[in-house]
Amino acid sequence: MSPGRTIFLAMPKTAPAPAAARDTDADAIELIAQHRRARFDYHILSTVEAGIVLTGTEVKALRDGKANLTDAFGIVKDGELFLLNLHIGHYGLGNQFNHEPTRTRKLLLHKREIKRLIGAVERDGATLVPLDLHWRRGHAKVTLALGKGKKLHDKREDLKKKDADREIARALRRS
Repeated sequence: MSPGRTIFLAMPKTAPAPAAARDTDADAIELIAQHRRARFDYHILSTVEAGIVLTGTEVKALRDGKANLTDAFGIVKDGELFLLNLHIGHYGLGNQFNHEPTRTRKLLLHKREIKRLIGAVERDGATLVPLDLHWRRGHAKVTLALGKGKKLHDKREDLKKKDADREIARALRRS
């Protein structure tokens, strides 16, 4: 062999890993915040997962878990969806570049999903309520529900049903 010559050896090809051996955590959801009262206050008609437009300090604050969905709701404006009153606390190291905690944030959905939600909101008088905020594959997502407000008697019925189920479960454990 001469000194300026390179020899390439053929490496044996390996078969791809079976589906069970691949990373199953790719679609894992890491919960950031939850709106627990939403299911009590609204009849949930359908849900959809939407992306959310954030700034850098908002992302870092979410990684610290500084989010509150309690007063948040979605609106339709010019054929787009926005999330109002979602409170994301200040990032501790954000200095003058920190964000406004309750600014209006744009939601990212496919056009047909937006049209379906707009139709339901305008036609049925439904409300867009965020149920939770979570990470999926490193991106912040919000689970948005189409809901109709419950009346007081509906809430009471739900509480009675919940109590009855609890009593049945307690009786089954005893026997």
